[in-house]
Amino acid sequence: MKFDDFLKYTPKIAKEVTFATIAHEKMAPSNRMELLREMNSKVMNPKKAAVLMLFYPKQLDTHLVLIHRTSYNGVHSSQIAFPGGKPEIEDEDLMVTALRETHEEIGIHPSKVEIIRSFTEVYIPPSNFMVYPFMGISYHELEFQKQDEEVAGIVELSLKEFLDEKTITSKTMDTSYAGAIEVPGFMVDNHFVWGATAMMLSELKETLKSVF
Repeated sequence: MKFDDFLKYTPKIAKEVTFATIAHEKMAPSNRMELLREMNSKVMNPKKAAVLMLFYPKQLDTHLVLIHRTSYNGVHSSQIAFPGGKPEIEDEDLMVTALRETHEEIGIHPSKVEIIRSFTEVYIPPSNFMVYPFMGISYHELEFQKQDEEVAGIVELSLKEFLDEKTITSKTMDTSYAGAIEVPGFMVDNHFVWGATAMMLSELKETLKSVF
């Protein structure tokens, strides 16, 4: 979809009611939603984080940026994710956190981003984080500058590819809460996107499909 056409839909996207649980379940491993329901009353003071779902034009077409995290000793090592992270003391709110972290990780200044709306938060059991996603747009083509310590690569996903049902797949893998289970996800640029990022992508995708 051309970016100029995408912009015409943003007022509807901003107001569209989402059915997050249904969308999240599509991309949750078979036992994850049950685990989350069991844990819901037991979750105590999860840490907060915020991420940015940033749309922008590239050669006139609409794209969404993701990052390939570097390899490190942690549960999210080498995963595909949205730019984002934990709040700092100076952050006024989580939207500011998402913008600041995006600036730090991929070099896009907050002044170049217009926030359209927030989406439903996703809890990540292994790291005890509640992640709050925000959707934003940049009106011009972007030049990314990745933070080498945290970002191994930048993934530019076209809206056309994102909406293509062929990107949805599954993979047998070990997770932090179960071994050798079938995990749904998206295949993006030869990377398997799963877990919280896939759940957020699913809600985003269902929202876009409902307004296009």
